[in-house]
Amino acid sequence: MAIKIVTICGSVRPGNYTAKALAVALDELKKYPEVEVSAVHLEELDLPLSGMEARKPEAIEEFQATVKSATGVILASPEYHGGISSPMKLAIDNLGFPSVLADKPVSILGVAAGVIGAIKSTEQLRGICSHVGALPLPMVVSVAKVQQVFDEDGNCLDENMDNLIRSSARNLIEFLKDTVCAKVSLEEILREQGEAH
Repeated sequence: MAIKIVTICGSVRPGNYTAKALAVALDELKKYPEVEVSAVHLEELDLPLSGMEARKPEAIEEFQATVKSATGVILASPEYHGGISSPMKLAIDNLGFPSVLADKPVSILGVAAGVIGAIKSTEQLRGICSHVGALPLPMVVSVAKVQQVFDEDGNCLDENMDNLIRSSARNLIEFLKDTVCAKVSLEEILREQGEAH
């Protein structure tokens, strides 16, 4: 079974720290040659507010199709005012009703400027994912004092944090291989045995 991972960055500010953290997870995904990765850039989609018509309906359709085809998803969001970013919420709202995130395993990555990290936003994102039927992984990754973790070029200056961020990608791949892919393989074996009889 092919593994397709879609990543969504919940910040659209140029040079944002969420993208820097997500880049570390994306780099980890490169270690898996069997994994196909699609990185969604929200600033290119011109997402409409709920109830408004899309100026680029074809972009929204492509966005939904990309997420629908995913085996798993990584959602990365900064924490703004104790919650997820408005671009991330807007992205989820534009994934349809019912959501194409439904039944997708989701790895959650949060960044924050404060010392306690993105605790509130990652919990909020976990709740939203569960509400739309997605399957958020038990372990979320929260990056505290993010301005001190990365330099201007996006290099992670903390080895432990680098490994933790990479775990957001590793845990998703391991979950998919151990759970989703194993289930599909077993179903194929049982189907073949049934057809043989």
